Amino acid sequence: MRPVTEWNPASYVTLADVEPAIALTPLDGRYRSAAAPLVDHLSEPALNRARLFVEVEWFIHLCATAAVPGTRELTADEVELLRAIPAEFGAEGIREHAEIEKVTVHDVKAVEYYIKRRIEGTSLEPLAELVHFACTSEDINNLSYALMVKGAVEQAWLPAASSLVSQVADLARETKSVPMLSRTHGQTATPTTLGKELAVLAHRLGRQLSRIERQEYLGKINGATGTFGAHTAAVPGTDWVEVSRTFVEGIGLTWNPLTTQIESHDWQAELYADVARFGRILHNLATDVWTYISLGYFAQAAVAGAIGSSAMPHKINPIRFENAEANLEISAALLDTLASTLVTSRLQRDLTDSTTQRNIGVAFGHSLLAIDNVRRGLGALSVNEAALAADLDGSWEVLAEPIQSAMRAAAIAGVPGMENPYERLKDLTRGHVIDADAIRSFVDGLELPAETKSRLAALTPGTYVGLAEQLVDSCLR
Repeated sequence: MRPVTEWNPASYVTLADVEPAIALTPLDGRYRSAAAPLVDHLSEPALNRARLFVEVEWFIHLCATAAVPGTRELTADEVELLRAIPAEFGAEGIREHAEIEKVTVHDVKAVEYYIKRRIEGTSLEPLAELVHFACTSEDINNLSYALMVKGAVEQAWLPAASSLVSQVADLARETKSVPMLSRTHGQTATPTTLGKELAVLAHRLGRQLSRIERQEYLGKINGATGTFGAHTAAVPGTDWVEVSRTFVEGIGLTWNPLTTQIESHDWQAELYADVARFGRILHNLATDVWTYISLGYFAQAAVAGAIGSSAMPHKINPIRFENAEANLEISAALLDTLASTLVTSRLQRDLTDSTTQRNIGVAFGHSLLAIDNVRRGLGALSVNEAALAADLDGSWEVLAEPIQSAMRAAAIAGVPGMENPYERLKDLTRGHVIDADAIRSFVDGLELPAETKSRLAALTPGTYVGLAEQLVDSCLR
């Protein structure tokens, strides 16, 4: 008998046949709970529900504006019947739409037929041809995607991202007075406070949130090549531009008056660039916090029953931040692809945007997952002030900067004996182990004004933090 054998999934249970269906992507499997809020907005059924909404509202709008001769004002019951179609679109409706699409091989046409089935035999049946009147599929799709993305951002992504930024800002305020040794180029540098460094990241993230909160979501409904050709051919006496504008604005979007067959998607590229940039800044936060953990500045709470390493029992790994890094990289790559692909369409229309936009949910899902991990990671941290203080106490050389700066100021004021301050501090500190006595001895030997000498002699690496604390108070929103 052979001691080992080759891997051969073909001889095992076919997992694709297992019921209920097994998720292919981790967002629908392992990470389902983090990404679940997006299902109502960016899944395939959510797309078809949004299409139903747009078609129904267009029907209602055409009647309300008397845009087409032969229409009439709808009764309250008729409006309720129509609006119930998207509102009640659930498991049975999803299956029915799929069955219709198997025949039509066209998802938007299947939406049209789905609606017509529901008004058959009602008082609305004589008006059935108002469903999808003068529309191309992209009239429905662009509005649906705009509504979906708007809902996903405003109702799922922004609340999570805003809570994260608030959490970082709160931690910055709590630690604004905790002195910390800086590291520039990985070397000891001018001290700061832990809170001030966290505030920098909170401020950066907050700026991106402000941009995203102001995002416009554009839409159009102007026909097969953006000319209102079918509209004016069928009903030349209607002001179709005004009907279009009031409809798009009425469903909560910004009207785009000039397009080809497709809405140009520029707003999507703008949004995805901002969300990706938010993610890259968050990635910076994750790597910085990971480094602070490795330096011992943060301790991580032990979770009962959790395993840090399968071999090393002592470990509590910073997995939340590592998970966030990876998911932010995936999200940014997808958002970049969406942004670069969607702004280009051959001549008046090609179909590259169709399959591309179906991945919007994946891009936002990985972003939301990363946000969730960072929030959970931050929530398990506690500050190890002793480790921060020990690093500072071992780095008295950082006081070379304030001393040489004070000497420069004294030289400008005409105090004698202040020549070559930078070079003298460089000779004292560079490549040497410096302690408090060495610094104070150097200061004591200077002919500085008494007030200046006293202030410098009292300075320690832990008190040399400038206006760090005030900056946290004044700059965080």
